[in-house]
Amino acid sequence: MIWDNQFVASILPDLVAGFWLTLQITFVAFLIALVVGLVVAILRYLRIPVVSHLATFYVSFVRGTPLLVQAYIAYFVLPYAGLSFDPLPTGIVVLGLNYSAYTAEVYRSGIEQLPQGQWEAGKALSLPPARMWFRIVVPQAIRPIIPVLGNYLIMMFKDSAILSSITILELMGTAMQIGSNFYRYLEPITIAGLLYLIVSFPCSLLIRRLEQRLVPTH
Repeated sequence: MIWDNQFVASILPDLVAGFWLTLQITFVAFLIALVVGLVVAILRYLRIPVVSHLATFYVSFVRGTPLLVQAYIAYFVLPYAGLSFDPLPTGIVVLGLNYSAYTAEVYRSGIEQLPQGQWEAGKALSLPPARMWFRIVVPQAIRPIIPVLGNYLIMMFKDSAILSSITILELMGTAMQIGSNFYRYLEPITIAGLLYLIVSFPCSLLIRRLEQRLVPTH
């Protein structure tokens, strides 16, 4: 099969639209992962009876099952239980919750690295628990884990391609649809791969620089 520039020009607007949707999905899902992951990490750290065990089970369950299976269950299986949702919000929530289990572990590592003196200082000042967590603990715990969270953002950007399996026409879904409509996969799949690379490669370099600046070397 020979590369056809005219065909590329005709399909490029659709691929760019799919690429833009991929970016939107990634950022909204990442916000979900950050918020839910932080809540889960705090609940696990507080060791509240039952609640902390449920949070631990949540992390183990989500990390132990593939994202593709979770997407299929949410979109194809839950409707049998009367829970039917549009594919786009379903995909965003599934992707966000999947990565929340990973960000929860990252948060936990950051919290556990916090010096004991910080906890003692908060108690000495008689700070309310919520204020101690969000004014002292969380800001200091997040700084060294920013590069790891950034790596998860890149991984999420690439894993968003899995959502094409539940009919979402993001970048990969659009490329596959174009390929099946015209029986030409060379151009759409190649362009999709290049668009993923154009975003992920510079971001990985940026995160590497952040890691050198934020994470102390021993």
